[in-house]
Parts: sequence; C-alpha cells; structure tokens
Amino acid sequence: MTQFRNFEEIHAWQEARKLVREIRRICKREHVKRDFSFIDQITRSARSVSANIAEGNDAMTIPSFIEFLGYAKRSCAEVRSHLYDALDEHYITQNEFVRYADHTKKICAMLAKLIHHLQSCNTTLKRTLKESD
Repeated sequence: MTQFRNFEEIHAWQEARKLVREIRRICKREHVKRDFSFIDQITRSARSVSANIAEGNDAMTIPSFIEFLGYAKRSCAEVRSHLYDALDEHYITQNEFVRYADHTKKICAMLAKLIHHLQSCNTTLKRTLKESD
C-alpha cells in the first residue's frame, strides 16, 4: 500500500487546501457575501474535498480509503458546478472561472490517479495473500 505518514503529504490534499482558499476569497467579495446560500454550498463542498482525503487516509483499509477519495472527487465536481453559478451570477469573471474550474479538474485527476493506484495495490495485495494460502 502506498504509505503516507500523514494526509498533509498527499498532493491532492495540498491542492484541495489551495482550492478552499480560492473559494473563500470569492466568498469575501462585497457583491457575493450577501448570498449566504451560495457561500454555504460552495464552501461546504470545497472543504469536503480536503476533509474526505484526510479522513480516508486514516481509514483502516484500502477500500475505505478509496471510498473516501471517491467522496472527495465528487465534492470537487460539486465545487465546479457551483462555479458555474458564480459565473452566471457575475461573482467571478470568465477568466477566473476557467482558472478555478481547471483547478478542480486537476484535483479530480489527481484523485482518480490515486484511486487507480490504490486499486492496483489492493489487487496485488489480495493476489499475494491468496498465493500464500
């Protein structure tokens, strides 16, 4: 199994943390900060990305870790969906939308790669255990 001493070493978590900071900056803008529902939704989904990576890292099994990474990936897609709302409401510019949406896509790709790696590790581990029986 891929070893991380702690979740802070996971590159996808580091990027998710940056995403939260970007989202918080949007939410602090004068013309945005009165839209409490939008702020709540996009902030919760952004925070969920890093939180699920952290929680999954402390899971007791590879399948549990993969499950939490899946939650993180879905939350990241949710952030991207909220960014469309931000664009439509003129909370962000088209250029900002592209930059933030690309960031979510990057994180999703990192998570997909980690999930695939862990699935491979789990398959190898199962095969090794079966051969030793």
